[in-house]
Amino acid sequence: MSETAQQYTQRILGYVEGKPALDVLAATAETLERLIEGVPAAKLRKRPAPNRWSVGEILAHLADGEIVGAFRMRLILGAPGASVAAYDQDAWVTSGHYETRDPRQSLEQFRVVRDGNLALLKSLEPEQWKHYGVHSERGQESIEQIARMFAGHDLNHLWQVERILTS
Repeated sequence: MSETAQQYTQRILGYVEGKPALDVLAATAETLERLIEGVPAAKLRKRPAPNRWSVGEILAHLADGEIVGAFRMRLILGAPGASVAAYDQDAWVTSGHYETRDPRQSLEQFRVVRDGNLALLKSLEPEQWKHYGVHSERGQESIEQIARMFAGHDLNHLWQVERILTS
């Protein structure tokens, strides 16, 4: 059963309800590092089920997703109201060969881009948080909502990683 864009947004924002988004964003890389510490690469690359991503694929997804977020925020800040394209994350898993990527390198890529995004977010003037783009599936999204969506997205995948590694 697939969810609508509105259902996805509600679910992801629900994960971060009552939590400061910047705190969640700042903690994710370290939490991931702690979760995968000492775990063999073979285990990180093993899918829990044929249609479910491995930890390594999740880390590659987070790394690529962070690049997408970096571009979207900068696009919106430079041209408020800009159109923001959606992407097919499952197609990226295949076309990006996530199954062959080094999980620890994916985490490092994620960490570096996330640090840059956090520096940008911390530098914003209050009115810049209200700048928005128009997402092709979800409609109008402000910088503030994008930050909250990324924080909820982080929590979603952190829980997935925890479940995979403890099963």
